[in-house]
Amino acid sequence: MSDVKLVLRGRVRAVLGENIDTDLIYPGRFLNVTDREKTAEHLFELAYPEIRAGLQAGEFIVAGKNFGCGSSREQAAAALKFAGAGAVVAGSFARIFYRNAINLGLPAVVSAEAHAGCEVGDELEIGLTQGVIRNLTKGTELRAAALDPRAVELLEAGGLIPYLKKKYAA
Repeated sequence: MSDVKLVLRGRVRAVLGENIDTDLIYPGRFLNVTDREKTAEHLFELAYPEIRAGLQAGEFIVAGKNFGCGSSREQAAAALKFAGAGAVVAGSFARIFYRNAINLGLPAVVSAEAHAGCEVGDELEIGLTQGVIRNLTKGTELRAAALDPRAVELLEAGGLIPYLKKKYAA
């Protein structure tokens, strides 16, 4: 069992725009890095190096629509997870990025309201199965899509590989 809970609490590290593609998240020039944990060293290296430099464990990245678009590189989700991001909250996600994130144990939360309703430094409480984000700083509630129970199972296990290891070890 990982430390992922059904309710996450953390601070917003960054609020980004729409169409944040995988090349902005994890530049293609670093695709030769094969150690997943080392991908964190290059998170947002070209576009937003200040995010990586200041990201504290458990902090959230909030963005507009179409987060993770572009190539299907798993390194984009891995860099976020291993840099310590607690979750990514976006108006929508590219399908492959979303699956990569969940499979790696990184919560990806869909909320059309979060981009406009959050600012850097806001303290959030995200109910993964309730479909609600509470902005504790502003005293507001934002709607979000509740995560599918199967996605929650993967997150609780720490990702797809730990989930399968546990399942087939029994």
